[in-house]
Amino acid sequence: MADPYSTLGVARSASEAEIKSAYRKLAKELHPDRNKDNPKAAEKFSAVTSAYDLLSDKDKRARFDRGEIDGEGNPTAPFGFGGAGASGFRGRPGQGGGFEFQEGGADFGDIFEGLFGGGAGRRGAAGGGFGGFGRGAPPQKGANVTYRLAVPFVDAATLAPQRITLQDGKTIDLKLPAGVETGTQMRLSGKGQQGPGGAGDAIVTIEVKPHPFFNRDGDNVLLDLPITLDEAVQGAKVKVPTVDGPVMLGVPAGASSGKTLRLRGRGFTGKTGQRGDQLVTLLIDVPADDPAIKALVEGWRDSRAVRTHLGV
Repeated sequence: MADPYSTLGVARSASEAEIKSAYRKLAKELHPDRNKDNPKAAEKFSAVTSAYDLLSDKDKRARFDRGEIDGEGNPTAPFGFGGAGASGFRGRPGQGGGFEFQEGGADFGDIFEGLFGGGAGRRGAAGGGFGGFGRGAPPQKGANVTYRLAVPFVDAATLAPQRITLQDGKTIDLKLPAGVETGTQMRLSGKGQQGPGGAGDAIVTIEVKPHPFFNRDGDNVLLDLPITLDEAVQGAKVKVPTVDGPVMLGVPAGASSGKTLRLRGRGFTGKTGQRGDQLVTLLIDVPADDPAIKALVEGWRDSRAVRTHLGV
């Protein structure tokens, strides 16, 4: 059975931040949109996602570390008996009829009550025998249900609501949180499976899809923008795509390739609620074999030492 720590390449003592960082790096490398011709990458992506789902849940991680569940979240022992220190069990509805352990000393009353329907009467300490017979465990909530939601890059940047269909067939509009990124988890209370103690939760893990020409750096959006030679030399107003729609950008006269211009407030919404910027890097696109351009610079030479800073 796969070890989720090995799958993510982290130590068992890894912090939540280290686990999240490892998952983000692997998810970016293995994302199906970037490996359309590599089915093995899709399998690995699914494996690292499952590993992150387990290790990012504090309860599941603790149970795995104690050997109570395997790397897929299934119980490792029949009837919920664990290793040293494990206590009574409580039935949890769901696949395989797994059981959830409780911390603390063993309560044999709960065990016998589960096996014989609570027929054994409670005997006080003065009467000898086992204390704790007849005490019922609180009813358990239903199992949590996990979902993965692929969100378009622009929607993630602008926090556009996402419509999702839950396991019960109901459709809801999901409001993305500020600071959303790949690996962000959202908990929908009471949207999981039903149980004796009420419904569990739905846990939605977000994947932000890559964009054809936008990239992300923290809360900033990056864009390489081609401009023509005359626009660079004389300056111009050019239309630029942003996550909010096209805007006009002023290119200063004498602009060089690599110059970066800033569009404030056109980036992702950060966790503080403040939006980042869009950073536009200019790239001068000179046409090949254009007679007019050749004639324009015929006999003209730029005498500047533009490579001196490189030592050549």
